[in-house]
Amino acid sequence: MVKAVVGANWGDEGKGKITDTLADQADIVIRFQGGANAGHTIKNQYGKFALHTLPSGVFHQNVMNIIGNGVALNIPILFGELKSIEERGVPAPQIMISERCQFVMPYHILFDQCEEERLGGKSFGSTKSGIAPFYSDKYAKIGWQVSELFQDDDALREKIARVAVQKDILLKYLYGKEPLDQEELLETLHSYRDMVAPYVGNVSAYLDRALKDNKTILLEGQLGTMKDPDHGIYPMVTSSSTLAAYGAIGAGLPPYAIEQIVVVNKAYSSAVGAGEFTSEIFGDEANELRLRGGDGGEFGATTGRPRRVGWYDCVASKYGIRLQGGTDVAFTVLDVLGYLDEIPVCVAYDIDGEETTEFPVTHLLARAKPVYVKLPGWKCDIRGIRKYEDLPENCRRYVEFIEEQIGFPITMVSNGPAREDIIYRKSPLSRR
Repeated sequence: MVKAVVGANWGDEGKGKITDTLADQADIVIRFQGGANAGHTIKNQYGKFALHTLPSGVFHQNVMNIIGNGVALNIPILFGELKSIEERGVPAPQIMISERCQFVMPYHILFDQCEEERLGGKSFGSTKSGIAPFYSDKYAKIGWQVSELFQDDDALREKIARVAVQKDILLKYLYGKEPLDQEELLETLHSYRDMVAPYVGNVSAYLDRALKDNKTILLEGQLGTMKDPDHGIYPMVTSSSTLAAYGAIGAGLPPYAIEQIVVVNKAYSSAVGAGEFTSEIFGDEANELRLRGGDGGEFGATTGRPRRVGWYDCVASKYGIRLQGGTDVAFTVLDVLGYLDEIPVCVAYDIDGEETTEFPVTHLLARAKPVYVKLPGWKCDIRGIRKYEDLPENCRRYVEFIEEQIGFPITMVSNGPAREDIIYRKSPLSRR
């Protein structure tokens, strides 16, 4: 069967850990969209890792790890990560790169940096990884597919020159920069070809055979619903679809093959970058949650910058899980909240004096104020607990209250950063 692991909110929900855990029972793990602009943090027997391009199945030697055609592949980062995990004692993983995957060029990163600089205080909070320029070129049909690397130099030079006509005008007249060095770009393409050559394959054909052989396939998404360019907080979104439905396109699978969609959802809220964030908190209250949160604090796995934090948002989460088509919710970092006497939960938005539980479009979201209900805390450490019924009563009440508000079954509860810190739960909603 095919399972998808995707995010309910703004990203940073803990998808890497859930994918790493589920990969125990998987044959194939596929990154199907996004690039090196966000990271998945994983803690296992080898140590703590922040992966940006490698699929989270690389710690399982029986798993084929695939870079799908929907990914913005930064080739040097991929192979830098691969070298890094092997140097830390991880056995060399199985890897396949789709021949139809497109890759990030150095000028994509340059343009990302230039545009953020030009926008100044009105920037999109980009990680400056080249993602938006990459996807712009992909849909303008001047991107680079991995398969193109294996053409002769005449064909490569012709395309470089064709692309440079557009890029040089922007560099000179919009950003005041020097034109592209075309010979240097050709050398870059040669080095990229040498790196990827042993790993390139026909992924869609490989997956077709895997489905016929009843293999278990995991689709691993990046970021979350709120960062989707169609259904998120546009324009403060990423440039590829973050929804499970795109997994079929970004991997090369029939859409009906996706049978289970595990939507990862934090027990509180966090976000990196700009954009509307209704339940955000500030000051000392935010600093304490940020320092206690995640595994070693709420700081971006890619940038290291402090994440914005807030209380759990039922409105955004219900919307995010619905758009993902969630069959299961993995509720993460519940252990972090054990220090609180009371825990606020945002159950509705007040927009111009009217309450709503439906997630609004961006211009209305900007006027939304959170409506909170406060639940009693459990005031203890819940790490190490393996059975749901052994959790403190107020902790279980918190999980069950949120489950009732969002209307989707919480079947996995994460109460620590390690692979084994997972409580499996049979939700009443899963029997509907």
